[in-house]
Amino acid sequence: MISRPFCSLMLLLAMAFPQSQAELRIACVGADLTHGTGLARSGRASYPERLQVLLGSGYRVKEFGAPGATALTRGDTPYVRQREFRESSAFRPDIVIVELGRNDAKRRNQSVAEEFERDYRTLVDSYRALPSRPRVILLLPPPVFSTSAGIADSVIRQRILPAIRSTAYATGSEVINLYNLLADRPDWFSSRGHPSDSAAARIAERIAEHLTMKEEPRFDITASAQLEGSPSGYHGFECITFRFEEREARVVKPKRVAAGRPWLWRARFWGHEPQTEIALLERGFHVVYCDVAELFGNNEALGIWDRFYRWLTGAGLSVRAAHEGFSRGGVYIYRWAALYPERVSCVYADAPVLDLKSWPGGKGRGHGNPEEWDRFKRNFGLQSENEALAFSGNPVDLAPRIARGGFPMLHVCGTADSTVPIEENTDLFERTILEHNGRITVIRKPGVGHHPHSLTNPQPIVDFILRATAERESR
Repeated sequence: MISRPFCSLMLLLAMAFPQSQAELRIACVGADLTHGTGLARSGRASYPERLQVLLGSGYRVKEFGAPGATALTRGDTPYVRQREFRESSAFRPDIVIVELGRNDAKRRNQSVAEEFERDYRTLVDSYRALPSRPRVILLLPPPVFSTSAGIADSVIRQRILPAIRSTAYATGSEVINLYNLLADRPDWFSSRGHPSDSAAARIAERIAEHLTMKEEPRFDITASAQLEGSPSGYHGFECITFRFEEREARVVKPKRVAAGRPWLWRARFWGHEPQTEIALLERGFHVVYCDVAELFGNNEALGIWDRFYRWLTGAGLSVRAAHEGFSRGGVYIYRWAALYPERVSCVYADAPVLDLKSWPGGKGRGHGNPEEWDRFKRNFGLQSENEALAFSGNPVDLAPRIARGGFPMLHVCGTADSTVPIEENTDLFERTILEHNGRITVIRKPGVGHHPHSLTNPQPIVDFILRATAERESR
């Protein structure tokens, strides 16, 4: 636990000595969260004070938080009219961290709500235009768990977050998603929405992690792969959409590429529950997709993926990818992993189909899908129902071979899934993997069905992928 007086003393000591040439100046710009409203009375440290302690020498962090401030210039407390705005600009920052948007969601500011993105971008551009040409990092505000402050969380979700992401894409600014990071921690905020000591500490830790990430600044997948396609925004990041062997393909680029050039390969259902992807993009991962629907991971699909993989790794991405498979995507990623274990750093499977007899066959507790069952039979050249029932290429059948691959696996499943019943899929698969000394962890969501996929706060998934990627890259 770090006390406010201790952090303040450290800042005074740092200011007492001349600034070194290598010292980076960080301006923490924002409102109550930045100021630490509610923490001063308890003697707790705000996130900027904690950030200074975490970063240590070589950085000078200064807080420019104005309680109640809005990005809206016609809001009730416009940040651009506060002294903190003038002082933060005069600070000559190398890095600007912007935390605004919560107060813009107050009921009293909704009459000018449509002006938020314009005003927010103007504010960001004013920092980008400073003589110091700072690196700008935008914080997506945390959720609001109470209505007592007059702030509507629905407005934050539906208007504020998309506007900040749009600004991040348009201006090339970085973004850190505090919304998902703190979505499962209502206990870390007061009834007025002010952060607790725990919230301030977690925010500081996440920003420090972001600032100290090891990077490969000269790598650009667009140039190295001679990538041509249609650029668009993907939650604040640049997404290139193109055709690969007449299939839709996508590559999403991080703002800063992590050392080792790691990447996440999504198998199916592009854009659905993207919180894990967004968190990994923030951490320097590329995210890729090559649509081979609906081939159920047959030889044709795996052949297309093999050539896609060779193209991406030939352009410089890591030889091992983290794989993400939602629902029937589980069949795709595990058939691939069984064939090419040396190309896999880890697997994250979410409510995965692991036995096609369960889905789409509907031969167990699940309701199945007759149309997709017929499609599966055609894709694999199965002439009869008996041949389909005897098919031995399901992930549950390939589990011994998959276990020998040595890569870690994480499953996230609802225990009440009636579409892809857990007992016919993940439970059977997990048992076989463990019997063959494989590495698998299952997060079970009690009472949850097939949807929603993922976790509201994807941190357990993200931590798993980061650990697995670091482990495989160190070999």
